[in-house]
Amino acid sequence: LDLADLQKELDKSQSVFPENPSVWVKDLAGYLNYKLQAPRSDPMLSQHPHDYPYCLVSKELKSIIRSLLGRSSSVLELFFDHCIYTMLQELDKTRGESLHGYRICIQAVLLDRPKIATMNLGKYLEVLRSHQNRPAKCLTVLWALGQAGFADLHEGLKVWLGIMLPVLGIKSLSPYAVAYLDRLLMMHPNLTKGFGMIGPKDFFPLLDFAFMPNNSLPPSLQEQLRRLYPRLKVLAFGAKPETALHTYFPSFLSRATPSCPPGMKKELLTSMSQCLSLDPLSFSVWRQLYTKHLSQSSLLLNHLLESWDSSSKKVRQSLQETVRSFKVTNEELAARGPNSDQDVAACDAACKELLRKMKGRGFPWSRLLLVLLVFAAGFLLHDVRTHGSFQASSSARLLHSSGVLPALQQAWQKVSHCCLEGYRWLERSLPVYGSQAAAVLEPLWAKSVEVALYASEQCSSLLSWIHDSLPCFIEWLQSRVPESLLHFAECVGELLLFLVRSCLLPLLECVAAALERGWKHCVDSCNGAVSWDCVREHLTSFTYSSWIYLQNTTVAVKNWALAMISGH
Repeated sequence: LDLADLQKELDKSQSVFPENPSVWVKDLAGYLNYKLQAPRSDPMLSQHPHDYPYCLVSKELKSIIRSLLGRSSSVLELFFDHCIYTMLQELDKTRGESLHGYRICIQAVLLDRPKIATMNLGKYLEVLRSHQNRPAKCLTVLWALGQAGFADLHEGLKVWLGIMLPVLGIKSLSPYAVAYLDRLLMMHPNLTKGFGMIGPKDFFPLLDFAFMPNNSLPPSLQEQLRRLYPRLKVLAFGAKPETALHTYFPSFLSRATPSCPPGMKKELLTSMSQCLSLDPLSFSVWRQLYTKHLSQSSLLLNHLLESWDSSSKKVRQSLQETVRSFKVTNEELAARGPNSDQDVAACDAACKELLRKMKGRGFPWSRLLLVLLVFAAGFLLHDVRTHGSFQASSSARLLHSSGVLPALQQAWQKVSHCCLEGYRWLERSLPVYGSQAAAVLEPLWAKSVEVALYASEQCSSLLSWIHDSLPCFIEWLQSRVPESLLHFAECVGELLLFLVRSCLLPLLECVAAALERGWKHCVDSCNGAVSWDCVREHLTSFTYSSWIYLQNTTVAVKNWALAMISGH
């Protein structure tokens, strides 16, 4: 593409029509579409990246396009419509032009102004319905509107819910609608920007498409939509599910029939349990719907019964009130006559079992044990304070007469004797085993010091090489990758330089300095000549002082315990 010729044409258009920016942008789109000829491809461009063909545009051409669009901001909505309708007209021609020029203009407009695509969704939905027997035209419209989502998740969801969800059952359009939703959620892993977009009105058709068998979606697309369902559920419940889930509960409950497919039934019961545990208002909604949804309530009650052990205390308290009200309702329904529905009997049985579980929580042995321990400690302290010492207290006399106190003293003597024997054995064996270990570890220590120094040198050289090669690498990236990744590459480069200068190099210097100080201290303590005799003397001195400290501590603890027992 001759950029000088393009700029010349644009300058000519602006000089002839200085007050009509609509003509400028139309001339730009027409020029690009005429010059950028390519073989006709499928309308979805499924074999290319999401930003194709705009990703192939050079920086210079992007600058020209953005500059002109910036000066024509007042007519961009009309220009967007012009590009779409012109593409549809070209599709009517037997040998129409390639549409890449218009696609590039659409992507450039929506990259900075994604809301333009969602200003007239109703109009484009009518276009889809009027061209329902022309899949190429419908897919072209879906592709053009969907470009807004790659810049903004909020606008992408608005496009999908307003345009693609209504046509999800159409065989020729369903694959693109599901694939677009998959790519949209993959490109925006942070779903918080999409909170508030999906409500109950949009969520439950998606639930039916994902889990209800024999619908208009093929099994492969249904499985793909089922994989996306957890993220759609997060979007639907929003940032504060504790205030919104009660609005979803009625639709969950009405779908949970006994004839419901197993996969869908499991999801419905799990979702209703989540509603009850997070939003307390769901219980009041359930009580209002109970008499009209007895079979569904029976399933939910049995599910809560099965998951009773994993439910929280708060849920159990709210459930107790609800089950009691259900119990009264069941009695009223049963009193109407012997022909009462079997669903009432099933609900009544589940309610009775839940009430039994609520009452039979078992004896609180742990609390009783804690109370007894506190009582015993308080009694012992009061007894010692009353008699002046432990030896004169009633507790000591009771323990002595029962033989518990002599047994404790004998056990303490045995423990002290074993500790003393262990110390003596270590005193005899440690020098022998220490000398053997030192003989093995001495060459290993020297070798480890050499390895550490070599590793630090290699790391320093590697980091220097990375520091020198990074500008070349950035320049290579700058020439090879699209401009959308250029800023990311610059940020990565700055981060690497920061890590090298501020973290890695100071860390290596500290490690090398620590090793040098340790070695110097070892040499100084050995009078300038490191030998095994010197190292062994230091190890023996350290071990002896450690065991002396341990022995003194043990004796002090023993004396304190005896003083506590004897009351002195």
